[in-house]
Amino acid sequence: MSKLMASASYLARRAAQKERVRILYRQALKDTLNWAVHRHLFYQDASELREKFEANKHVEDLDTIDRLIDEAELAFNKMRHPDPYIVPWAPGGSKFTRNPEPPSGVEIVFDFGKEEK
Repeated sequence: MSKLMASASYLARRAAQKERVRILYRQALKDTLNWAVHRHLFYQDASELREKFEANKHVEDLDTIDRLIDEAELAFNKMRHPDPYIVPWAPGGSKFTRNPEPPSGVEIVFDFGKEEK
């Protein structure tokens, strides 16, 4: 029974590590797009980022993996873009929930189609 528990614990920890690496890679890749002015520069930076992640793919020790993930997260947070691009209609974008006041003299008809005859 304890061997089964140890195996389940190992698998759960590995799954959590894989998820942390996946999230970190996606965040770093999206942040790379903020730093790259042109798409061809992004492709080069994205390739270098992928190589950094692939370099530690062979590591098997769980504690070493946790340490590498922590170091990578710290490095990512330190080098994060100070003014990331936000799609205008997304939360935080310039058009998000923007509803300007109608110009003066313009009436809003709420009963459209129900005019008196």
